[in-house]
This record gives sequence, C-alpha cells and structure tokens, in this order.
Amino acid sequence: MFTEKTLREAQDGKKAWEKEVEKVRRQKAERKERFSTVSDLEIKALYTPEDVKDLDFARDIGYPGVFPFTRGCQPTMYRGREWTFRMFSGMGSAEDTNKRWHHLLREGETGLSTAFDFPTLMGYDTDSPRARGECGKCGVAIDTLKDMEVLTHGIPLDGVTTSMTINPPALVLWAMYLGVADKAGIGWDRIGGTIQNDMLKEFIAQKTFMLPPEPSIRLISDAIEFGTRHVPMWNPISISGYHIREAGSTAVQELAFTLADGIAYVEDVLERKKLDVDAFAPRLSFFFNSHVDFFEEIAKFRTARRMWARIMRDRFKAKNPRSWWMRFHTQTAGCSLTAQQPYNNIVRTATQALAAVLGGTQSLHTNALDETLALPSEFAATIALRTQQILADETGVANTIDPLAGSYFVESLTDELEEKAWEYINRIDEMGGMLAAIDRGFPQTEIADAAYHYQKRVDDKENIVVGVNKYVATEQAPTEILKLDDRVEEEQIARLNEVKRTRDNRRVTQTLNDLRAASATDENLVPYVIAAVKEYATEQEICDIWRGIFGEYRDPGYY
Repeated sequence: MFTEKTLREAQDGKKAWEKEVEKVRRQKAERKERFSTVSDLEIKALYTPEDVKDLDFARDIGYPGVFPFTRGCQPTMYRGREWTFRMFSGMGSAEDTNKRWHHLLREGETGLSTAFDFPTLMGYDTDSPRARGECGKCGVAIDTLKDMEVLTHGIPLDGVTTSMTINPPALVLWAMYLGVADKAGIGWDRIGGTIQNDMLKEFIAQKTFMLPPEPSIRLISDAIEFGTRHVPMWNPISISGYHIREAGSTAVQELAFTLADGIAYVEDVLERKKLDVDAFAPRLSFFFNSHVDFFEEIAKFRTARRMWARIMRDRFKAKNPRSWWMRFHTQTAGCSLTAQQPYNNIVRTATQALAAVLGGTQSLHTNALDETLALPSEFAATIALRTQQILADETGVANTIDPLAGSYFVESLTDELEEKAWEYINRIDEMGGMLAAIDRGFPQTEIADAAYHYQKRVDDKENIVVGVNKYVATEQAPTEILKLDDRVEEEQIARLNEVKRTRDNRRVTQTLNDLRAASATDENLVPYVIAAVKEYATEQEICDIWRGIFGEYRDPGYY
C-alpha cells in the first residue's frame, strides 16, 4: 500500500508528533483516559499509514461493483440510482396501514415496509384468546387474504417493492401477497419485495417463535427454492443482524452472527434442496442496524460486503459475481432512541442514516422521533422520510462512491472488525455450525454479556446518552402520541367472522388437509399454502397445522 520511504517518514513524523502531545498532556490531561467505540473497541488518537501498511488495494478495497465489493455492489452506486427510501409502516387495521402507505408514497417514499402486530407475528388470528388486546398495537393485523387485499388496495404491486417483517409465518403472508397479485392479473415475475423469514435470529435475539429450529429452517429453504423457481425478483429471506444489535450485541457480534446465520441457510438449501448455489444466492438479502458510532458503523457495512463475497466465492465456490454480492437494507437504531427529550432522536437518526449511506446501503429506513413512545405519528414519520431526502438531495454525500475509502482510520477499523468477526465465525464452525451454537446458547449469552457491559458503561457515564445521563432536562417538550381506537379489534374480528361465514369451507378443509399431508413429507409447502390462502384459510388455521405436526418451541433461557 505504501513505499518503505513513506512508512519511514510516517514513523518519524509520528514520533515528533507524540513528543508534542506529551508536552500538552503534561499541562492538561485529555478528556478521558481511554477512547472507544460504542462497542468498546479501543480507538487510538491518530491513525497513519502504519495502521494500514498490510492493506492491499486490489485485494481489500478495489472498486465498486468488483470483488471484494468493499466499496459497494453496484459500479455506479448512488450516481446511478439512489438507495430505496423505505419507511417502516404498520398499525391498526389494514385500512389504517394502507392509508399510511399512500401518504408516504405521495411524500416520496420509494419502497414499502410493513410491521405486523404480535398475533400475526406469532401465527394467531385476532379472535384467538391469546391475541386479545394486541390487535394492531405494534403493527397491522392480517388474518386472511381479505386483509391483504385491503392492505394493498390501490398499490401498484408491479411498480413498488414491499418488505414484510414477518418470520415464523412468513410463508403464509407471502402466499397472501402472491394471491393478491394473482387476483390483480400481475405475474409473479413482475413483483418484487422481501419477506424477512429469518428464524435463526429469532432464536438468538428477537424471540418471536412458533416452531423448533429444524422445521423452521425447512420452511425457509422451501421459500428460497420456490422463489428461485417462480418469483425471480423476490428476496425470500432477509438475513437480519438488526435485531441482534437491538438485543444488545456489539457491532462485531452483529456482523459475525448475521454472516454465520447466512452460512447456515446456504448450507441447508444446498443439502436439502440440491440447488446450485448460483441459482439462489443472488436473491439472498441482508438487514443491518445503523447504530450511533458513526465510523464503526461505516466500517461494519464495508466489512460485511467483503466478508460475504469471500464466503460465497471461497467457501461455497459460487461462480456468478451476483452470488458474491451482499445486498442489504439498513434501519437506524431503535435501541438508541430515548423517551427523554425525544426530539433529540431526529439528530440521532440523521447521523445514523448518514453512516448507512456512506457505508453503501441499498435500502434505508429512518426511525421516527416518537418510536420509543408509541407507533410513529404521521408527522414524525414524515420528518424521518425527509431526513433521507435531505441526505440524498442536499448534502452531496451521494455524488461520489465510498468517499471514506483510503482513510487510515476507516480502513484500519474495517480490518479490525473483519478480524474479530472471523474469530467468532471460526468458533461457531468448531461447534458444528450456527444451529449447534444456538443449542448451546453461545450467541445468546455473548449478546447478553455485551448488553450488560454496555449498560454498565452508560450507568458509569463512560458511554454518554444525551438527555439520559448527561444534559438531563427537567421539562419535556410535548410530543404527539398516536393512539389506536379499541374499535380496531372489534372491526377486525367482525371481518374475520364474515370471511369464515362466506368462504367455501369445504374447499378450505380440503386445502388444509392437503397441507397437513404434505407437511409430513419433504415436499415444498409453498404451493399448498398458496392454495389454502386463496380459499381464505386463516393464518392461524395454517400455522396450527404446523404446530400440530412439528411442535412448538419454548425458549430454554440462557443467562
């Protein structure tokens, strides 16, 4: 990377600088004895060519659109196309969320993203005793194809991509979306979007469960196989580090455990479905958190692309360069938002979004200022969307590609994150892979320890959170809170009862029986789920079949 002459000059210059620093320190100490990232990686005062002397430009940095993709997947990045502006939307009834979708599209959103309420996330209908009081509270309630028809009313399914944050019952919600496309006469080759469908991170971090790990992985591989053959523009999984970070992990753990999950999914599809890796790998997508430490996050995103490219090329022998790409969505860090002084969250979100853009994300969701208090109000969601638009159109950060490449600090931090992430992945490999590691509670306890360490640093004021442990205000600015009417649950149950009354229940029973029989075999289950939802079988009716055959998962708990 540098000549011997340059390195000698850097060394000599650093020694001279250190002497000057020592003079200053004798007069006045630095603000802290130790400086570190939010993940507690130690940060030096100054970085020089010495810190990147082993860096090889072609091997480690290269060019955008070229292996190892450190600088981005696309050759022209944002000069050719801006990232997708995608706001997380989901509340109350399907009508409520459809209204919010249309509002955001009018305001310039370029991709849809849906949150579902807890009953939907867990595979229960709104009329289930387990669902009472939860309808629409943390997302939209979807019980049948009728709800999906209402949710997507007036939305050009072949003109906008839709991301659905759904995991245990992902096949069911995807089948409903495909069913709506069918009814609209839109071919599956013309629709695009993503189902999250990442169960390993649920066992590790987010904890929305339905089935044990093995059948959960089977359903994921079914989705990947079906999507590969029939829905070519759809991402059948979003391998998600976001929730790992929200659970308290470090940046290194988020990076390592997400990639280890990705490895496990690829291995399962190769073994279970016998697909060629290049047939399905280009449609794998990822989802990362953009936390508060600006440079650590930028380095993490650059590291992630480089590591995945090497994993796919060297470990799985993929030959198609598209298989080496890591395409990822980013969401700003919900766990960094504070209920205290909530308008400070606008600033946090803006800097996190900037880090995601400088790190080369393909898609971005900016959190609203009030999300730590309630579902986002229309006012707060619009400000969050405007944050992305200002970054794209006013700041100039999208004018050149990977502008921080070559920075002594950023490149050194990128290498450090990669080295530490590989250490985790190697340990997981030695355990027998991610499923075995989860059974041992390894990632769970590592994250719990990291979360405790971070909180202790906040309590000790080693990590500053403005408005919480420094610059605390006695009075709070008034904040508009979105409140849902209890009528949402009543109306949702009424619609569900009407669907059950008017559907052809003989056909529903037949399709459910077909699904039950197929679930006991190695057949791909997606066609059976599509057939069932088209007859207006409910989400719970389908999921109850799986619970009956595969059993339910109970988290053992690791401390």
